[in-house]
Amino acid sequence: MTDSIVDKNSCLFLTGVRHPPGSAGALRPGESSVVNSSSSKPIRALCLLSGGLDSQLAARLLLEQGIAVQGVTFTSIFFGAKAAEQAARQLDVPLLIEDFTSTILAMLAHPKHGFGAGMNPCIDCHIAMVRRSGELMRERGFQLVSTGEVLNQRPMSQHRQALQQVASESGVGDYLLRPLSAKLLPETEPEKRNWVDRARLLAFEGRSRKPQMALARELGITDYPQPAGGCLLTDPAYGKRLKDLKTHEGLDIIPILRLRLGRHFRVGAVRVIVGRNQAENQQLEKERQSAEYLLRPRDIPGPSAILPAGATEDELQQAAEICARYSDFLAGQPVLMEVQGPLGRRMLAILPAMPEMIESRRI
Repeated sequence: MTDSIVDKNSCLFLTGVRHPPGSAGALRPGESSVVNSSSSKPIRALCLLSGGLDSQLAARLLLEQGIAVQGVTFTSIFFGAKAAEQAARQLDVPLLIEDFTSTILAMLAHPKHGFGAGMNPCIDCHIAMVRRSGELMRERGFQLVSTGEVLNQRPMSQHRQALQQVASESGVGDYLLRPLSAKLLPETEPEKRNWVDRARLLAFEGRSRKPQMALARELGITDYPQPAGGCLLTDPAYGKRLKDLKTHEGLDIIPILRLRLGRHFRVGAVRVIVGRNQAENQQLEKERQSAEYLLRPRDIPGPSAILPAGATEDELQQAAEICARYSDFLAGQPVLMEVQGPLGRRMLAILPAMPEMIESRRI
């Protein structure tokens, strides 16, 4: 049975689940729940749950020890919580969902540990997530924070020094447990206090996922996503657009949300977005703000395009040429472009841009 709760004070969304006998979260016959000796209450773990296989296995290892597990996941304009919600249902555990957008936008300006291959500040992002989880641990009475990290699985962010760095800079310190690699790492406070049985934790290491997949089969975990970047910031093409936006316009929400929409071009000092299909044309027209130009062919099928109203006449002309290039134009014939702007509507008769121009301005 599932209970949905909205915490109005913190805007956290929780899905609480009761564990029926025989479920993943229930104790097996003969097992006893791990308890806090000072209060005789079950040990409570807050587990970072991305929805991937590693985070599911880490949570499941704690559930197998009778520890009360609650998941926490993060969502933003760059990644969602769908996989984590599905994992929480499969594990039969409650889940907190934290909005991370403002944190990650601030981080993108100057990440302490730099970017990955794209515009992904993965180390800073992970530290911030663990830090917030530590705050929730203290606020809500959990005894430890757990993650699905595997030693040396990722060469840049999961080597031994990096794992220690996350624990230290997040402020969680020795209360941060990595169940999948715990036997290869220094003993944590939950293990020293016998809140967690170290002997029942694992010693996974490296990039091979065969041990995790074998364990998943053993534990009956069948539903998990393939390892892939679930974050837009790891996508090279998206990262290129975001980097250009950061350099020229800054990291405001509306321009960022538009990065996945249409074809993008840098014309002088302005960004031009050209629709790729009818749905995108309609969306551009709908989202166009009063201080923006809207361009579209008047007499032939073709895309819509938008650009800032501060564009110069030359920039407007080039934008119209680019837009016309994607219309059903006749070779050598000018295209009549309708221009809607803050000062009203007018027409421009222009020749479509040459392919060389298109590629030189494409973002």
